Amino acid sequence: MAVMLDSPVAVRRAAMDLLARREHSRVELARKLRQRGAAVELIDSALERLSEEGLLSDERFLESFIRSRAQAGYGPLRIRDELNQRGLPRAVVERALAESPIDWATNLRELWRRRFAALPADAREKAKQGRFLLYRGFAHDAVSRLLRGGGEE
Repeated sequence: MAVMLDSPVAVRRAAMDLLARREHSRVELARKLRQRGAAVELIDSALERLSEEGLLSDERFLESFIRSRAQAGYGPLRIRDELNQRGLPRAVVERALAESPIDWATNLRELWRRRFAALPADAREKAKQGRFLLYRGFAHDAVSRLLRGGGEE
């Protein structure tokens, strides 16, 4: 059975253990602590203190998550959906994506090159490539432009 998180020290220790593994959003960390049996009052005060100390930062989490998912070959639409599913406010997510230094067009071209390397020869292949790139979260107009041969500068 899991250790009960019934004191401020235990809740802080559990939160620190989670943060040591990777960045977490405040919402995500609160959910994980609740799942471990911590009381809401203890969670709120622990997270507030961690934020004040600079150990918990939604901005840092967003930067890290966006960079990680972009490096894994995902586009801004898919990343936005994943962040919204994690309970982050839509406006905060939109701002983080807009401020991100990632060149999405370059990411799209690189993913396409790694996966396909050649423009589609027929409509069936074009549909296959398009579905893959759209599923990965790239905008329809950017995918269409790339598959028409307009993705190169």
